[in-house]
Amino acid sequence: MITVKEALDIINKQQKDFGTELIPIAESIGRILKEDLSTDRQLPPYDRVTMDGIAIQYAHFANGQRAFPVAGVAPAGAAQLTLEKDGHCLEVMTGSIMPNKVDTVIRYEDVVIENDVATIQVATLKEGQNIHWKGSDRQKDTLVVPYGTVISPAEVGVAATVGKTHLKVARLPTAIIISTGDELVEIEETPLPHQIRKSNVHRLRATLAKYKIIADRHHLDDDMELIKKDLAEIINKYEVVILSGGVSKGKFDFLPEALAALGVEKLFHKIKQRPGKPFWFGKAPNGTLVFALPGNPVSSFLCTQRYFVTWLTTSLGLSKETIPHGILTRATTFKPDLTYFLQVKVSYNKKGQILATPVDGNGSGDLANLVDADAFLQLPRGKDLFEKGEVFPLLFYR
Repeated sequence: MITVKEALDIINKQQKDFGTELIPIAESIGRILKEDLSTDRQLPPYDRVTMDGIAIQYAHFANGQRAFPVAGVAPAGAAQLTLEKDGHCLEVMTGSIMPNKVDTVIRYEDVVIENDVATIQVATLKEGQNIHWKGSDRQKDTLVVPYGTVISPAEVGVAATVGKTHLKVARLPTAIIISTGDELVEIEETPLPHQIRKSNVHRLRATLAKYKIIADRHHLDDDMELIKKDLAEIINKYEVVILSGGVSKGKFDFLPEALAALGVEKLFHKIKQRPGKPFWFGKAPNGTLVFALPGNPVSSFLCTQRYFVTWLTTSLGLSKETIPHGILTRATTFKPDLTYFLQVKVSYNKKGQILATPVDGNGSGDLANLVDADAFLQLPRGKDLFEKGEVFPLLFYR
């Protein structure tokens, strides 16, 4: 067996660059940007009115003038107007281009307009108020969104502003999730007393979908020859294969033997941790990576979060984030010399610190307990008592 750190090191050495692809901005949320986004003109591109109201020459107000005849209206989307009559004003709308020969905007709430004369109702004004000046946000050819950014609605807005209908993003690997075992039936079926519905594949598929990977599904019955036949075809077709179950020491746990027969190199099998100890990881001759997870639901879920997600995000070029830490809210004991991933409910104190409260369950088969928790608190090997108030790495899954 190897340690958690050794397992992570081995997996991280198998990072892959899957290249890039061009996709519409409407499909880009959550993807990794593989180009820089720079302005193609100044932002804003013109002196933009930020309040509905009137635009005046401030000097007239400073000299005591309060009533300004209205000389016209400047709506948003119209070409720039010019105030032709000195001492007059123009009505202006939010988003419109600031007219020539005016320099200050007063909102409608601060004026009264009667008989085409606007009378200012406030005693003080600031010259240049309520104007978003041209280029005050960014100059032309300024980098706004750098290469490697995770695209959110904010980045989509910038892309549209600079005229990008499509974005270059990191290509996602082709992936398949495989359930194993004769005891599993589809979720729409009514299980017999000795059967259970498939849950791991759906939970794993949902995890990958969070990262925009739509994984295919497959099932392997407990038959060595059929397993080898199906896996040979699958490994040639997909870049990532995720298996659930069949990797422990049971009489029908055929996967390690089948993978070896197909020439898949075992990079490790079993980690000094709980849950998820039987995790198997390997690489096929064609470069396909195989993540063979334990069958117990909490084990498969934890290994996906701790190892697969780490591998995926680093492969796609996400910068490594600092792992948050949580404060244990009550003493916990764990005697085996294994790294223990404790399920916890997360809250926050008035100092903004993260509190991690253990959520007691019934072991790695208790999938319902995952619903009550928010994260795993990673408790290190080498001790069996973890005191209230101690701080440990926190692996969020919500």
